[in-house]
Amino acid sequence: MTLREIEGVNQDYSAIGQPTEQSSTFRLSPLVRLTLLLLYAALTVPLPFLSQVAGPGIPPQLLWVGIGLGAIALYAVLTERVIVDAEGIQVAYPRWVPRFFRKGWELPWSDITALKPRSTGQGGIVYYFLSHSGQAYLLPMRVAGFAQLVRRVQAQTGIDTTDVRPLSQPWMYLILLGCTLILLAVDTWTVWTAMTL
Repeated sequence: MTLREIEGVNQDYSAIGQPTEQSSTFRLSPLVRLTLLLLYAALTVPLPFLSQVAGPGIPPQLLWVGIGLGAIALYAVLTERVIVDAEGIQVAYPRWVPRFFRKGWELPWSDITALKPRSTGQGGIVYYFLSHSGQAYLLPMRVAGFAQLVRRVQAQTGIDTTDVRPLSQPWMYLILLGCTLILLAVDTWTVWTAMTL
């Protein structure tokens, strides 16, 4: 094999080994998931115990079933993930989540015309992708690595995203988590008191 042939083979291998723009997955922030799951538990778990002490009413077994179904539904919502690659952006859920419950969406980069802000009822700002057909797709804003996601959107679409910020800052969820832990402590004391009477 000649030197030129060897160089040609090396060039072929180097072309194959060039890094390509890979798919990236962004999941909901662990802080958000932990806080919401604990808050759900703090608000619902004491109910069957209090129902048992309060006397006739909704059977505790029925409450436990309802709480279990609600926990599954909440966990399903919290499994949302954003997938971006060279082709587009997608919001998806695991296969076990029924499509009628959480459908998700997929949008090619070439179909995105703008990223428009909208005010929420609580005074925050959310952002929607607008497509050529006029449909709007909500940009998930509670994912871990949100700044990286926004940079990727800007790189792929050319839309200026310098002013795009997460809907809720981490310190807000830290405060909510602290309040939730206090509520869990009060719940524990209430349930213990109710069961010992």
